[in-house]
Amino acid sequence: MSGHSRAEPVRSVGFFTPGVVVLLVIILIGAVFGVWRFLFGIGAVTNLDQQWPWGLWIAVDVAGGVALAAGGFTTGALVYIFHRDLYHPLMRPALLTAMLGYAFVALGLTFDLGRYYNVWHPIFMWQGNSVLFEVGICVVCYLIVLCLEFAPIVLERLKEGSDLPGPLKLASRFARTRIVAAMVDLADRVLGKVMFVFIILGVVLSSLHQSSLGALMLIAPTKMHPLWYTPISPLLFLSSAIAVGLPMVALESLVASRSFKRPVEMNLLGPLARNIPILLGIYMFLKIGDMAIRDTWVYLSDGSLQSTMFLIEMGLGVMLPFILIMFDRVRLSPAGLFVASSLIVGGVALNRVNVFLIAYSPPYSKVPYFPAVGEFAITAALICALILVYRFVALN
Repeated sequence: MSGHSRAEPVRSVGFFTPGVVVLLVIILIGAVFGVWRFLFGIGAVTNLDQQWPWGLWIAVDVAGGVALAAGGFTTGALVYIFHRDLYHPLMRPALLTAMLGYAFVALGLTFDLGRYYNVWHPIFMWQGNSVLFEVGICVVCYLIVLCLEFAPIVLERLKEGSDLPGPLKLASRFARTRIVAAMVDLADRVLGKVMFVFIILGVVLSSLHQSSLGALMLIAPTKMHPLWYTPISPLLFLSSAIAVGLPMVALESLVASRSFKRPVEMNLLGPLARNIPILLGIYMFLKIGDMAIRDTWVYLSDGSLQSTMFLIEMGLGVMLPFILIMFDRVRLSPAGLFVASSLIVGGVALNRVNVFLIAYSPPYSKVPYFPAVGEFAITAALICALILVYRFVALN
């Protein structure tokens, strides 16, 4: 990874802005609810109960977060497996987004677990018959792989001799000692030679747990609406994650360019966007073909909440951006690409919400589920914290 682009901090803006202050306020509010949740239990801040065992946190923080972090493995596959070196400058921000995304997925999961202090159990207490075990262990392994993929960037900073920010300054000074500097140089050279192994491993692990999240819903056929319950649910989850990977990279690059007051990299994003209709088209073909084979299209006109949400998901999140991204004037325009990418990202996120909340209906539920204020507050705080950490890393 070190041979193509050099990691440099963004110097064009400072860290604190009015927007950052707003994010800090949201994080503080979410932190209050988070402390309350850990002190008094999950029932103190959520509307979950015996009939509704999962809610907003699983749909958005976990399932949605895992899907939207797919930019790391899709860009990695494009650059290292298909040898599209043109897009190598996009690799590092994609890796950072993926690494932070999975880290915050793990953090969000601790809020959702009733006995959060047992979150480490799957690492040592294996259960091969559980779909969730496969998801959990793959996420843990992939997070480790992402850290190893990102390590050369940190090693480069240490080899340059520049101080890392804040409390990390002592670590950077310690790294300049002769013995440690030799170890840093050795680690950088070794990682450079074996990085392709971790890239391939990351693609494999991502494919496993992305599809397994869809396989999770196969065990609840009587609780799922027919519009979303399908035997190819694992394939749909995987193909939608692949489809959203490149739009997520494009969206992140466009937002970062605006935030850091840097030129938009349309020389990279324009060619990258040519691949989006292919991947999104495969997902759309699978989705529509599955409906046609199973005759579930009859549910689209029943006027229910499920049919309305499905039409919004497919219309605004898949079909509209598919049509838009086919035009050069959209792909080559920062505003047009931003709109199309936002629709795709929003469509996949809505799909996860629909699958885990709208389509899922416990047979003995007495009252409908709607997230509590605490659930919204903690979710918003996690998203804001991810943005701030990304900004901190980019500026330092």
